[in-house]
Amino acid sequence: MQMPALIEIKNGQPPKPTFSEQEMSSRLGKLRNHMKERDIQACVFTSMHNINYFADFVYCAFGRPYGLIVTQDRLTTLTANIDGGQPYRQTFGHDNLVYTDWKKDNFFRGVQNLVPNQGKVGIEFDHVTLERKQKFEDALDSAELVDIGVPTMQIRMIKSAEEHALIKQGARICDIGGAALVEALHENVPEYEVALHSTQAMVRAIAKTYPHTELMDTWTWFQSGINTDGAHNPVTTRRVQKGDILSLNCFSMVSGYYQALERTLFFDHCSDEHLRLWEVNCEVHREGLKLVKPGVRCMDVAHELNKIFEHYDLLQYRTFGYGHSFGSLSHYYGREAGLEFREDIETVLEPGMVVSIEPMIMLPENMPGAGGYREHDILIVTEDGAENITHFPFGPEHNIIQ
Repeated sequence: MQMPALIEIKNGQPPKPTFSEQEMSSRLGKLRNHMKERDIQACVFTSMHNINYFADFVYCAFGRPYGLIVTQDRLTTLTANIDGGQPYRQTFGHDNLVYTDWKKDNFFRGVQNLVPNQGKVGIEFDHVTLERKQKFEDALDSAELVDIGVPTMQIRMIKSAEEHALIKQGARICDIGGAALVEALHENVPEYEVALHSTQAMVRAIAKTYPHTELMDTWTWFQSGINTDGAHNPVTTRRVQKGDILSLNCFSMVSGYYQALERTLFFDHCSDEHLRLWEVNCEVHREGLKLVKPGVRCMDVAHELNKIFEHYDLLQYRTFGYGHSFGSLSHYYGREAGLEFREDIETVLEPGMVVSIEPMIMLPENMPGAGGYREHDILIVTEDGAENITHFPFGPEHNIIQ
C-alpha cells in the first residue's frame, strides 16, 4: 500500500485564540515588512518561540521537526501526524499541513511543498542543527538561506498591549503560586511536596482566568540549603530544616508565555551573616528597579549594579546577569538574548519592553552565609519609567517563614 507523505487533518472546532486577529496580523505585518525590505521570499521557522509568537501554537517535539512557513500571502504550520488535528485547531488562520512517518524526511517534502525554491529563504540559524541545515540546503537547492532568528528576536522585544495584559495576569498567578508555596512550608517537608502545592495553585488559577487555553508547562522550582546554589536546580527530595536558606521560584505558563516570581526565604530563623548577605542582594534589587526606564542601555544597568556588589566585596559571587526579557519563552525554548542586563549587551530600553530585575549571589558551602540569594520582579517599560507588576513582598522583614 502506498502511504501519503503529506496530509491534512481538519479535526474539530478551534478554541478561542490567545490573541486577537488584529494582534496576530500586526505581528505578521512586521515580519512581512522585514521580508519585503530584505527580498526574502519565505521564512521557515523551526523554534518553539517563533512558531508560538507568529502562529499561537506550541508544539511538542519528541524528536520530530516542526515548522511554520510564512510567505507574503500565507501562514502554514507543518506538523507531525502523531498530533492529529490539534495543530490545525491551534494555528492562527488554521492553515496546517501534516507530514507522516511513512518515509524518512517527509518534513522536508512538506517544506518543498510550501516554500518557493528560489531567491532568499529565511531560517533560524540559532536553532537548526548542522544536519538539518544541510537538509534545508538539499531540499531548497536553488534558494539562498539567510538568517531570520535575530530579526524576529528584535520584533519580539517590543510587547503589545495584549501581551502586556497576558503577562500581568501571569505575574499575578505567580504571586498566587508564591503564597501557596509559603503555605506548604513546614519542618521536614520535602522540596517536591512544596513545589507540587505551588504548581497546582497556579494551574488552577490559569484555568479559571483562561478557560479556553491549553494547560501546559507551568512549574515550580523550590530549592533548599545546598540546592539554592543554582538558579535552575531541579526539585529534590531534600527536607526543609530550621535555619535553611530557601529559593521560591514560581513559573506560570500561559499559551507559551513565561512569567516568573523568585524570592529568597528562610525557614524559622536566619543567621547574622545570611541576613547581611540577603540585605545586600535586596539593596541591589531595589536599585535595579529604579534604573529601568526608556533610554537606558542594558550594559549600563549591569555596570551600576556591579558597583554595589563591589562595595561589599561580593561581585565575585554574582552568578549571571541582572535580568532578561519576557514573552514567548520557557525553560526549554526561547530567549531574547539581546535584551539582558549584562555588561556585553548594548540594547537601549524602549517603551513596551518587558524585563526582569533579578540579582543573584552564591556563596559556596564552606563559607559563612552559604547559599544562593535571588530576588526577581517583572517590569513593563513605560514612556517615562517602568511599571512593576510583581507584588509578592521581598526581603527579611517579610520572608523569614515561621
